[in-house]
Amino acid sequence: MKPRFSQLAALAAGDSRADRVVPPTGYSAWLTAFTAGAMAFLAVFALALSLAAGRLAERWGTELAQTSTVRISAPQDQLAAQTKAALNVLETTPGVASARALSLAEETALLAPWFGIDLPLDSLPIPQLIEVTETGAGYDAGALRLRLAAEAPGALLDDHSRWRQPLVAAADRLRTLGILSILLIAAATAAMVTLAANAALAANSQVIEVMRLVGARDVYIARAFVRRFTLRTLTGAAMGTAAGAIAIAFMPSTAGAGGFLTGLGFSGAEWLVAALIPVLAAMAAFWATRAAAFRTLRKLT
Repeated sequence: MKPRFSQLAALAAGDSRADRVVPPTGYSAWLTAFTAGAMAFLAVFALALSLAAGRLAERWGTELAQTSTVRISAPQDQLAAQTKAALNVLETTPGVASARALSLAEETALLAPWFGIDLPLDSLPIPQLIEVTETGAGYDAGALRLRLAAEAPGALLDDHSRWRQPLVAAADRLRTLGILSILLIAAATAAMVTLAANAALAANSQVIEVMRLVGARDVYIARAFVRRFTLRTLTGAAMGTAAGAIAIAFMPSTAGAGGFLTGLGFSGAEWLVAALIPVLAAMAAFWATRAAAFRTLRKLT
């Protein structure tokens, strides 16, 4: 444990003589920082999308699982009687918390996005809708359908299962794609840092040979590259994460519209997850640079 801690302390403190091996400026420096910043910026949005998809899947699964709809299609002279009969059946069904018939204004509001607000529902054969709220235990859908068929022949129960399952599956798939995007971003960051480290090592091959001649070990040389590229990645990723977080924080709210992007962002402890992006980027750079350094040093032997 102590040797490992001392190695980490040495990596953090650095060595001014060893740091001279790594060029402080040049294309490898700004390329590493720019790549880390750009990838961290994209990772923020991928993470926000993944978290939003998870919340959306949970909300859809919860809300649609606890609500059902009974649609009554009957002649106008029988509609009121069948609606009353269906409500009586629902009120006496175990697992049904409440049931209420939607008013004409509520049905007009439901159809307004498709047909406009001036749709004359009173002159059209629009079925009566009954909103059903379930208890936590739920009800027996098969038994309820049989009772409704006997008491209100025009009633049709929709437990939203055919709507809920595809929506939840789509949200879960989107969350998985977000996580996959984060992994691909991390892999791309590691690959770019590896290329930059290889370029720096190749450009300083003569300096490395001289250091070996005076007794420098490969671990000593590699540590300088690892430290420099890890700090560059950490700095660039921190700036990219900050820019992404600011962009997410200032996104216009879509809560009123109720669209798919509702809830895109971070809340509470999720901001801490976003803050881990620079740390994860630095870890990826650490291992990528370390592997590249030792591989290149073996080739220079």
